[in-house]
Amino acid sequence: MSRTPGSAAAVQNTTGSRVSLDKPEASDSPKVEDAKDWKCSGEDLPLPASHYDSSQSSFWRRMFLGSPSTDHENATKRAMQSRHLMMIAIGGTIGTGIFLSAGSAIALAGPGSALLSYFVVGVFVYTVVITLGEMASMFPVSGAFSIFGSRFVSPALGFTLDRMELLVPMEPFDTELTAAAIILQYWAPNVQAWEWALVIIAPVFAMQLIHVRVYGESEYWFAMIKVVMVVVFIIVGLIYDWGGVRGHPGPGLSNFHNSQAFIGGFHNFAQTFVYAFFSFGGIELVAVAAGESARPYKAVPRAIKATFFRIVLFYLLTILTIGLCINWQDPTLLSAAYNSDVAASPLTVVFKRAGFGAAAHVINAVLLTAVLSATNSCFYASSRMLLSLARSGQAPRIFGWVNSRGVPVPALIVALAVSFISFLTTIWGEGIVFTWLLNLTGISALLVWGSIGAISLRFRIAYRAQELALSDLPYIQPLFPLLPIGVIVLAILMFIAEGYAAVVEQPFEAKNVVATYVGVCLYIILYLGYTIYERFVLKKTQHFVPLLEVDFETDAVWKPGQGDVVRERDRQEKQIAVDTSREKGRSRWKVWMSNITRHIY
Repeated sequence: MSRTPGSAAAVQNTTGSRVSLDKPEASDSPKVEDAKDWKCSGEDLPLPASHYDSSQSSFWRRMFLGSPSTDHENATKRAMQSRHLMMIAIGGTIGTGIFLSAGSAIALAGPGSALLSYFVVGVFVYTVVITLGEMASMFPVSGAFSIFGSRFVSPALGFTLDRMELLVPMEPFDTELTAAAIILQYWAPNVQAWEWALVIIAPVFAMQLIHVRVYGESEYWFAMIKVVMVVVFIIVGLIYDWGGVRGHPGPGLSNFHNSQAFIGGFHNFAQTFVYAFFSFGGIELVAVAAGESARPYKAVPRAIKATFFRIVLFYLLTILTIGLCINWQDPTLLSAAYNSDVAASPLTVVFKRAGFGAAAHVINAVLLTAVLSATNSCFYASSRMLLSLARSGQAPRIFGWVNSRGVPVPALIVALAVSFISFLTTIWGEGIVFTWLLNLTGISALLVWGSIGAISLRFRIAYRAQELALSDLPYIQPLFPLLPIGVIVLAILMFIAEGYAAVVEQPFEAKNVVATYVGVCLYIILYLGYTIYERFVLKKTQHFVPLLEVDFETDAVWKPGQGDVVRERDRQEKQIAVDTSREKGRSRWKVWMSNITRHIY
């Protein structure tokens, strides 16, 4: 079906909203009512039970296919609310990287180097989220945000990012499932690790099959538990370090004195980037989920603000607290990372030393929810990316099929298969192939994030070339073009630092250097391969998308020039809601607090 900007049919095709097609628009002229489609899609509810005919549809048919009466191509649903996207941005992908492995950076290079490393990577990923958020808030595409590469730069870049990006969410399957098995064995040591993995995979896969709102709601509460745990840890840790717990004297600043803050020089500092990238992995999930949020032009900017609080609170303050409370030579820092030993987790150690002896069981329960959350996010991100590949014609079409509830079942089944294969690698042992896979995925994340800076630059250049008003964008990144340029420069510098660390590592092994650069080789091969295919098979002589031909209409939240109209409508709706609340007797204090919360998030 051809896309007519602003028509109801276009909304159905490009966004997946359930909008009535019984009364098509009689005219293509801009109307304020066009923007109401977003509100309609944001209130998209699961189909009632009466919609299904139990005599003609079994349980499994309803689970995998949805409604049997669907006679049009389905699409994903915009069912996630702003609070879901905000909480996903704050704590959606926090897993074993911060709860178990963060101490490894301190043990390797000291608390000062670890804090500096997490700060540098935090600045880098936040600039990535800002530049990506500017595009995702205007063009919320469910799945791979690398479609921006094809639209704003070249099909070759989009093809390359699609393949590289698909590796990023699938690698954590192995780490999270292994950690989940060991965490559960803490309570039931007689059960085999692979059996616990099945216990974790089955309910997460089932939740993904129901509806995207189930993912959003479950992720909201999983993330909430992690948020509360980290906040309590930071408060207790700082009080203990300052000597505020009677009978348990804290170390104060002793771990930063006597040249203990920076250990091993630049070589060790560069190696800590690996742990930082692992901890920050998945932070771009906000853009992946934007395509299934109710009002992405409002939800994405709020989620970007929440990402800043996530970086400061969950990474910098957590690393600082661990570094203050535990000395870099403490053996528990390494045993927690390499053995997933909950008793040696930095969080557990700090609680025990502060006088909370039963903390191991509490931390274990929270770690389990963290692993469930991270596995949930892996299923969601990898299935939506594969869906996007199929819809763009770069993967088998079967993976682009979506049932009536907006669930990409074939893509989810592939993610399920990958989760099983990933866990088998831990049974067979982490040999050299698996080590290379870890390096490949880490470098893939760095290359994908760095490419977003280049895409953002071309997006803005094309936007200005077509004389479109920046004020029409739902979110405008500050300090342009410094942020996208900074993304590119930081990506290059960190990549050089990782390569330097691999070269000077003792004893020197060539395979470490090859493992560091294998991701770049794959990136170049994919890009050049598609370029050659495009030139000699597709017979295209134009490599880059011409600036005046860049598509700024498909999947846009509103048509050019309608931004102010939609914002004014939202402002009026907000004022009506406030007035209604006051008429119903809500106190001015509650209204004021509601406004403050809405402004922050």
